[in-house]
Amino acid sequence: MKKVQAGNSENLTNKGRGRPKGVPNRSTTEFRDTIRALLDKNSENVSIWLEDVANGDPLTDRKPDPYKALDMLAKLAEYAAPKLARTEIIGDADAPVVTKMVFEWNEPK
Repeated sequence: MKKVQAGNSENLTNKGRGRPKGVPNRSTTEFRDTIRALLDKNSENVSIWLEDVANGDPLTDRKPDPYKALDMLAKLAEYAAPKLARTEIIGDADAPVVTKMVFEWNEPK
């Protein structure tokens, strides 16, 4: 009779236990859903708070700090959308990878 160590794929006693590969952790998913719902319900408030930080508040002598507002927005975005993996694009040395790129800027209201 062959002995099977714990954790070995041949160990039938552990078969089917645990989370299948590729399925996200339930507590992580619930946490992200909670944060997303909180941000959705307070989107108007978050916008006001970010504007207050960016523009400053003369009543409290808080100076304008648009960099801090942008940093706060980036930190909040991590909970609403997953971070994307870094990707390296390698093209032909004789041909450009990007032929045209257009940026449009809309002035804030």
